[in-house]
Amino acid sequence: MGSASDMMMSSSSSSLAKIGKASSTDESDNVWSSILSEVRSNASVKLPSGKSIVVLGDNESGKTTLVAKLQGIEDPKKGCGLEYAYVEIRDEYRDDSTQLGVWVLDGNPSHNHLLRFALTEKSFSNNLIMLTVSMASPWSIIDQLQFWAGILHDHIDSLNLSPDTIKEYREKCVRRWVDYVEPGDELDNIVSGKPASSNNPRNSKNLEEEPILPHNTLTRNTGLDIVVVVTKTDHISTLERENDYVDEHFDFIQFHVRQFCIQYGAALFYTSVKEDKNCDLLYKYLVHRIYGLPFRTPALIVEKDAVFIPAGWDNEKKMAILQENMTNIKPEDFYNEIIQKPVVTRKAVNREAEVEVEDEQSFLERQLTLLQQQAANPKDARLSPNLNISKGSTPGDKRSSLGLPSTLNTTPKKGDSTSSERVLANFFNSLLSKKTGGSPSAPNSLNDASRSDAAAELDSLISKKKLNSLNSSDC
Repeated sequence: MGSASDMMMSSSSSSLAKIGKASSTDESDNVWSSILSEVRSNASVKLPSGKSIVVLGDNESGKTTLVAKLQGIEDPKKGCGLEYAYVEIRDEYRDDSTQLGVWVLDGNPSHNHLLRFALTEKSFSNNLIMLTVSMASPWSIIDQLQFWAGILHDHIDSLNLSPDTIKEYREKCVRRWVDYVEPGDELDNIVSGKPASSNNPRNSKNLEEEPILPHNTLTRNTGLDIVVVVTKTDHISTLERENDYVDEHFDFIQFHVRQFCIQYGAALFYTSVKEDKNCDLLYKYLVHRIYGLPFRTPALIVEKDAVFIPAGWDNEKKMAILQENMTNIKPEDFYNEIIQKPVVTRKAVNREAEVEVEDEQSFLERQLTLLQQQAANPKDARLSPNLNISKGSTPGDKRSSLGLPSTLNTTPKKGDSTSSERVLANFFNSLLSKKTGGSPSAPNSLNDASRSDAAAELDSLISKKKLNSLNSSDC
């Protein structure tokens, strides 16, 4: 009996061992099969299509240039109304590619109604919003952000979305914010049992938990993923040089922009296409947020012209560091009182009075009238270099164009000899040659001789007129 029982026990133990071995083999096979199925499913996943970015911002805020940089285009073309472009997205790991659509709305408020073509009920969950402002005009940054956020809110309210759908989208934004983990801390969180980042799946228990948001965070939840981009940060040096901006001013600007981003659950980028700052990082972050591709860059707040703050990283405690750097400015001050638009003063330009040129024919007629008056009253006539016009001058002649006669053409009077006319003609010709430069070969002695002859002739004419007047009086 004992031997029989021993045999039964040994047979049962051997069968249990076989069963345990078989179960362990099945378990290992299940593990490997699950790994293979996961790899197979990941390999079969393709980049989704139909994703797009909606870019909002004022004109001259750098929207077109920024989109062209994301596309890799050197010469951007600016359009009007609602523009559409696309960015080539490539996943090197999966050897897959797709196209990311980009809608750019004109900064003119009259085109705001076109937003309905870019952001619809069907495409709502596939869109990311990019708000652009420019450091070239920092005094209007907050006003522009609030204006375009208001346009976005109004458009979302006009969409035919049910309250449950809006609530679902807003809960996703809250989850994205709460699930953010600093790159490199994922392994530490897994070991310590903290919630995983949004790059890894969450378990069902964590999904059912109600997320707790920090103070003043996502108070204006739109249900959309938002990225705020401050462009043209290369103007910071210009603001320092021409407007006397210091680090306090830029900390004040960053503080208020980060407040806006926390309220809307947005990420923040400072970019410069001109100096190629943060443009590639912006591309990688957009691909990460839209397609879930890996992103390993932490927040960057050291360089004032290349700030990067991912959504979920910031809070009021971290912003307190900026407050400590402000000594002459209070963070709670009104934005436009500290960052004021410079007053442009125009310098008075001293312009010379315009001189209108007299018409040539009018000038000649006026000189002719004066000459005729002097001829009619020979006693009042005074020969001077200013009387240098004759009735026979022509406008086409070089001398007449200067208001000077080429010859003296007067009617001889009684008692005047031909030699007198010749001497007077020589006299005026000498004056003419002096005015116009004369002939380079003519010696100055000839002109002096002509002047002396003319003076002698004039004296003789005066004496003759006196004698004639005396004779007439004697008679």
